[in-house]
Amino acid sequence: MELKDGQYLIDGISVNDLIEKYGSPLFIYDSSRMKLQYQRLFNAFPGIHVQLNFACKSMGNRTVMNLFNRLGSGLDAVSPQEVRLGLLSGFSPDKIMFTPSGVEFEEFEEAINLGVRITLDNLSVLEQFGQTYGSSFPVCIRINPHVMGGGHIKISTGHKGSKFGISLEQIDQIVSIVEKYGIIVEGLHMHTGSDILDPEAFVLSANALYSTAFHFKNLKFLDFGSGFKVPYKPGDYATDVELLGSVIAESFQTFCNEYGRELMLIFEPGKFLVSQAGYLAARVNVVKKTPAAVFAGVNTGLNHLIRPMFYDAYHHIVNISNPEGEKHKYNVVGYICETDTFATDREINDIREGDYLLFLNAGAYCFSMSSNYNGRLRPAEVMVHQGIDYLIRERETFEDLIKKQLQVDLP
Repeated sequence: MELKDGQYLIDGISVNDLIEKYGSPLFIYDSSRMKLQYQRLFNAFPGIHVQLNFACKSMGNRTVMNLFNRLGSGLDAVSPQEVRLGLLSGFSPDKIMFTPSGVEFEEFEEAINLGVRITLDNLSVLEQFGQTYGSSFPVCIRINPHVMGGGHIKISTGHKGSKFGISLEQIDQIVSIVEKYGIIVEGLHMHTGSDILDPEAFVLSANALYSTAFHFKNLKFLDFGSGFKVPYKPGDYATDVELLGSVIAESFQTFCNEYGRELMLIFEPGKFLVSQAGYLAARVNVVKKTPAAVFAGVNTGLNHLIRPMFYDAYHHIVNISNPEGEKHKYNVVGYICETDTFATDREINDIREGDYLLFLNAGAYCFSMSSNYNGRLRPAEVMVHQGIDYLIRERETFEDLIKKQLQVDLP
């Protein structure tokens, strides 16, 4: 996004024009940023065979998924519904990895019937799988590396107390079940967390997976998950993926030499690919001055963007209607009957009722975590691609809200 002649532009298109055309609140995505992020990460691991699987839980729009498919990406799916969306978006079954947590065994059976690859993350399911399929279908096993990594405890998934993966301390039990049923283990998986601040967490987790891999003789790949941190505000820390990539590539090549053959290295980025490509535009309904603060109340809320309320995520906010105005401190709040504060004491160019604010980094875990709380409707989604805007999800209507509800006249 750039500011030119008083207008914020996304790939040459005025954000104000998009709001006028599609209304607000409005999610806007920049395909060029998605492509740039994909290519940057893909090229960061020299000399080894790398596969990126887009984690579609971050943004489940089919147009976005199809874009990554055409870029050469695989897909990381965590539900049968995401698997089916991936198939509809053009992914071949062998490019889809089903990596759920704590689901009923029937979901694995559905995924197997759809022909996609599966990841098992607990001993009970591994046992059930062995009893049902034996050696007839290869699997990936998710390991908990016992590494604390992530920008917030709620998005840290590789520590010893996490629900995700099978503990390193249970490796003997894993091997026993695998040998008992002749299960073919084609890959090992781990995911330490999201927004990892310390790159050392990647290295520690990689080493844990390398040591585990020698228990399995027929591996085809190792999946390191993701967690690369993107910047959320000017001057913010971000993962140096090129530096980290060179370190990981070297250690992975060393591991492959010791293992005896070349394996594929898989990552499953979501936020890294789409966070900075997304924006949420909202109208200022009211500017409310109190003895405690000045509130800018907008026509959106935690029903559309829950990340700040869920795990204290920061979203930079710009006033696209007054980009040159004097800056003042505001509490930016939503219209939900709940405390939905986006920002506190945030310096923003002078806000007036009727102005439009733009929330940055609104590509990942924003629309995908949206809801109809308070009976509110979800916004439209627009993709800007090669200088042209495309409506990729229609704005919800009241009819959408009630079409699955049944009114029963109870006696």
